[in-house]
Amino acid sequence: MHPKICALGLAILASGAPPVGGSAWAQAKHDTSHPAASATLKAPADSSLIASAMSAAPPAVGRNATIVTMGADGQMRTLRTGSNGFTCMPDNPTTPGPDPMCMDPNATEWGMAWMQHKPPPQKVGVMYMLAGGTDASNTDPYAEKPTAENHWVKTGPHIMVVGAPDMLTQYPAKPDPDTTQPYVMWAGTPYAHLMMPVR
Repeated sequence: MHPKICALGLAILASGAPPVGGSAWAQAKHDTSHPAASATLKAPADSSLIASAMSAAPPAVGRNATIVTMGADGQMRTLRTGSNGFTCMPDNPTTPGPDPMCMDPNATEWGMAWMQHKPPPQKVGVMYMLAGGTDASNTDPYAEKPTAENHWVKTGPHIMVVGAPDMLTQYPAKPDPDTTQPYVMWAGTPYAHLMMPVR
């Protein structure tokens, strides 16, 4: 779970909150000199955005989830209102790989606490990124890029379980994990969570 991607997603999901100003997507939307600006300013059809967002979760979850995206003005836009409590957002076009995400209310609350540097709630939440994920530090919740010390890892399609610290003791928590198996990301921090690869 790359911080920039998650922060952008959580900003969109948070009851009309504006997107995080430092996010790559937000910058691209407002900066025409950004390499991705020309692509992001040409908004894809809603049907394409919905399909992208739904690809983050299992079909039974995605088909009944609320779908949101960020408009060219940087404001949240609801593409479809759902009925199952999950909210999904489409791929961020400014990142290297596909990274649509879908999360339940507890996971959204946990992520907002992370984004605001606050203690996370102790409520189990689930985030889906079944279409893939962008690389991130496995040890530093706020790392923006790889360094010699922050144990950068590549993440493919996965599920995240958050808000369940007692469960994490059953899984490897090494700084350099085997990402083909379940492992703990951000171990030793309040934001430790389980990463479960699905392919």
